[in-house]
This record gives sequence, C-alpha cells and structure tokens, in this order.
Amino acid sequence: MFDAKKEQERDELHRAIWSIADDLRGSVDGWDFKSYVLGIMFYRYISENLTSYINDGEVKAGNTDFDYTLLSDEDAEEARADLVRTKGFFILPSELFGNVRKKAKENENLNMTLEKAFRNIEDSAKGSESEDDFAGLFDDIDVNSNKLGGTVAKRNEKLVKLLDGIGEMKLGDYKENTIDAFGDAYEYLMSMYASNAGKSGGEFFTPQEVSDLLTRIAVSGKTEVNKVYDPACGSGSLLLKAAKILGKDKVRQGFYGQEINLTTYNLCRINMFLHDIDYDKFDIAHEDTLVSPQHWDDEPFEAIVSNPPYSIKWEGDDNPILINDPRFSPAGVLAPKSKADLAFIMHSLAWLATNGTAAIVCFPGIMYRGGAEKKIRKYLIDNNFVDTVIQLPSNLFFGTSIATCIMVLRKAKTENKTLFIDATKECVKITNNNKLTDENIQKILSTYDS
Repeated sequence: MFDAKKEQERDELHRAIWSIADDLRGSVDGWDFKSYVLGIMFYRYISENLTSYINDGEVKAGNTDFDYTLLSDEDAEEARADLVRTKGFFILPSELFGNVRKKAKENENLNMTLEKAFRNIEDSAKGSESEDDFAGLFDDIDVNSNKLGGTVAKRNEKLVKLLDGIGEMKLGDYKENTIDAFGDAYEYLMSMYASNAGKSGGEFFTPQEVSDLLTRIAVSGKTEVNKVYDPACGSGSLLLKAAKILGKDKVRQGFYGQEINLTTYNLCRINMFLHDIDYDKFDIAHEDTLVSPQHWDDEPFEAIVSNPPYSIKWEGDDNPILINDPRFSPAGVLAPKSKADLAFIMHSLAWLATNGTAAIVCFPGIMYRGGAEKKIRKYLIDNNFVDTVIQLPSNLFFGTSIATCIMVLRKAKTENKTLFIDATKECVKITNNNKLTDENIQKILSTYDS
C-alpha cells in the first residue's frame, strides 16, 4: 500500500533532518549529534503536546481564544499540580520550545536557558508517579559541551541552528499527520547512524523489516495482548512495532522493557513519548536483565519480542546465585559464561504468559553447539516450548553478515512438533545488504500461520 502524501511528508522530514546534520556535522560526532537532535525534538514535542492539551481543554470550556504560550508563568503555576497528575510533567510558558526559540538569537545565555528548562521539566515530575519516566531524560544533551564549540558564543550559535532546524520541521499537528512524524524522524536518524554506529553503541539496531516480521509473529492470531516486553529493548523499536501493528490501545497494560546502556535507555524513554505513549503506559528499566531483572513482580507477558546481543559474556556459573534463579534453574544448567544467548531465551521463557508467544532473533550457534547449550536445548525441546525456528537470510543487520534465525517459543502448544522454515532466499539485495520486502514478510508469515 503506497501512499504518495505519506511518502512526500516523509521525504520532507528526512531532508530537514539531513540539512541539520549537514549544518552541524564535523563539529559533533554522528552518534552524539543524534542525541542532540532527538533531545531537542523531544523538547519540542512535549512542549507542543502540553500546549495543545491545555488549549483544547480551555476551548472546550468555552474559552475560545485561550493560548497557553501567551500565559504568564505566574498564572500558569496554578495548573501545575493538575497537569503533573494527568500528563506526568509540567512546563512553564516561558520555557516552552517555541518561546525559547523565538528569543534564542538574542539570548546570550541560551545554553543556560535550555539547561534550566530541561532541569525544570525533569524536576516537575519528581515525587509523582511519572518520576521514573522523566528522571535523567535530558542527560545526553550537554548544552555546555565542547563538542558544540569552543566558546559559549559558538555553542549558542549551534544551539540556535538546532532549535531553528527542528522548529522548521513540518511536524504539524501530529494527530493529523499521516506519518508518525516524530517517531519516523527518530527511526531515520537511527538508521542514518546505525551503519557507522557499530562502534558506538548502535550495534543492535534491528532493521524495520525484521522488527515487523518478529512482532507480527509474536502477536499472530491475537487482536490484543495484555502487554509487550523486550528484555534487551535498545531504543524501543520492537516494542513500538507492536503499537503500530495492533494499535496502542490494544496493548492493554502497556510496553515493558529493560536496557543496560544508559544512553540507549534514555533514548528508549524519549522514543515512547515521541510515539505518543503516555507515561503510565510504559515501564522501561535500566539494569542488566540477566543478573538484575526489573520486572519480577509483573504478571507474565503475552507478547515478547527481542533481538538480544549475540554471544556476549555474562557471569554465568561464576555467580552462585544464578543456578538457583527460577528463570534458569529449570534447565539444570546455565548458559556458558562466554555466550549468554540461551540465558536471554530462558529469561524470556520464564516471563512468557501461558497463552503468549515470544519471538527472539538468535545467533545460529545456539542451534548446534554442544556442552551446556546442548542441555538447555534439550530442556526446551523435552518440554515442548520451541514452536518454530526460522532461518533468515544473511546480511540483514548492520555490522554483521551472519545469517541469524528467529526462535519462536510458546508454552501452550497443541502438538509436540517444531516447525522449521528456511527463509534464506526471502530477500532482495540492496547494495551489499539484504532486505526483506513486504512480500517476503507475508510469505514467511503465511508459512508460519498455516
């Protein structure tokens, strides 16, 4: 389904991002630059989101020419407590993106103004239910960084360019947009840098098409789920795919994930807001999932999607507590210290609802290596948890040419067979990478479903 208006909006947006990148490149390394663009986009987004929420309410109450951006800070204060309760945060009119941008060129202390605005937004959530979702969100946007320029004046010049570039982006009324403009800009930025980000923290960026396939498998046969979970959620793209595919109101209790890298964890929370997921509908935690899981007490998840890091090291049997951990103990053995792949699988299985499905991208080695991994495989097969294994084409991912596979786990299988799908030919070649087309995805899905 090709939508010309959609593609045109998307192209305009990508061009706008590219031109900001062009303006600032050279001074700011790509990966850091991404944090600035996303941070300022997020700032613009929540400013506009709050403003339209307040204005709509006033118009409904008959106050037709009300405009929050023109209100004095003193008058706005009265609404603070109420807004923190409903929206999770509060921004004074003088600190809204648009108002700061208007005065940015003349403001010699722009860096201080922005820093104060960011702190105040985070602080507004303190002591409220949304505190965890806002704490440290702006940490990666260092407005005083030498990366922006050697002097305050030079830094402020760059910040003006950033504010203007992002202010000019046609994000329109994001409720009317045919594209999810903020979310799309986010994904474009990620893919722009993913190709060279292998070195700097973007190594597990999951391409859109793979996300699509994984998520469709995890929600196959369902029109709604209790919640979606990703134990290594990165910037949250897999979780948000579920919102796109099912509709976010069809994920009743929201989106759960855990991420070990602090920068990526912040990006994930920002990404939730940019996709209009309210603070009470997501729970993203920052810790090492394997040794310090943060969602113990939640009810099991009906949909789990994940592309965990391949063959990373973990504590394994160096940590005497882990063999008695209820997530790992059923298999009687821990994944090897040099390869945590099956630990992620056991973790996901433990947190999967009886009627749920987990779809996990796996390194192929776990299918045939011996030792402890063989014992865990035997446990999974003996207990009839492995529903399907799908072999994917090689070269689908940035930074690795390996042909990965998808393991699909289910606890309530009706028969004790495991389906194997060879999808190695289901792709088209683009430059030196392979890509799944919509047809490829449909073919794999219909094979899986039937």
